[in-house]
Amino acid sequence: MRIQPGSTFPDLTLPDHAGRARSLSELAAGDPLVLQTYRGFWCPKEQAFFRRLVDLQADAEVAYTSMASLSVDPPEVAAAFRAGLGARWTFLSDAGRAHLDELALAETTDTVHHPYQPAVFVLAPDLTVHTAYDGYWFWGRPTMDDLRGDLRAVSRAIRSDWELAR
Repeated sequence: MRIQPGSTFPDLTLPDHAGRARSLSELAAGDPLVLQTYRGFWCPKEQAFFRRLVDLQADAEVAYTSMASLSVDPPEVAAAFRAGLGARWTFLSDAGRAHLDELALAETTDTVHHPYQPAVFVLAPDLTVHTAYDGYWFWGRPTMDDLRGDLRAVSRAIRSDWELAR
């Protein structure tokens, strides 16, 4: 499966950082969703990117936008990483690596951890992919301004009926 703009991201159901099963559609809850796949807590590139996402989370919360991060880390490791970052969004665990092949997001150069390839997807509430970023190389990841622009476009598209009714 190639995940690209215009395609629909699969509505995965995975355990969150607390071990509770969560689906992507539940997390989106009618709003835009930023979904990030990441190698693991141990990667310095991931840590740098997460610090930027933590800075964005307050804006996302007041802008009716959800965020979710997905890795092969078990829930308890994801929970510790989330707490250490000060992140308030949902961390999902695919510790069994059930979706790596389906999503074609396996990191092929790391033969030790067999993690997800870093990627960021901006999804509409129906999980249509608005933008897909390949974060294998650090500069392929979006800036927070890139995400703000993408989220502005998705929000404008899904809220245009409401704005016209005002």
